Amino acid sequence: MATGTRLHLIEPMGFRINDKMLKRAGLDYWDKLDVTVYDCFDDFLERNPLAVRGMFMATTKSKKNYAEVSYPDGAYIMFGKESAGIPEEILVDYEDTAIRIPMNENIRSLNLSNAVAIVLYEALRQNRFLEMETEGDLHRLQWRS
Repeated sequence: MATGTRLHLIEPMGFRINDKMLKRAGLDYWDKLDVTVYDCFDDFLERNPLAVRGMFMATTKSKKNYAEVSYPDGAYIMFGKESAGIPEEILVDYEDTAIRIPMNENIRSLNLSNAVAIVLYEALRQNRFLEMETEGDLHRLQWRS
């Protein structure tokens, strides 16, 4: 929500959208969340036809580093479950846009929220953080310079 990014959730998921802990994670921003839930990957593609040509697949199975690609404004970035990742039946069609976050070889995967933050902020950085507040100021004091 801090990035103004739309969240697409594709069934089956390892959680329910009404879970107490999920709502708690949203704190007082829950009503500002832009989220759509889809029955399956085909439902997602049908309702988001632009995703077909602009979707990146975040996976440990990729040979390409997430920082080595250019993310156009409006790009879709797909992440899978922490336990299993994106199904290979989906990945096989996205070899050119599959990306990975470099990790030590003995690590299976990153926490999903950390992985999303890493890749999302790289995509936003490349697009000059469009429509985001990029400067801040002290509340009580003033900078010395």
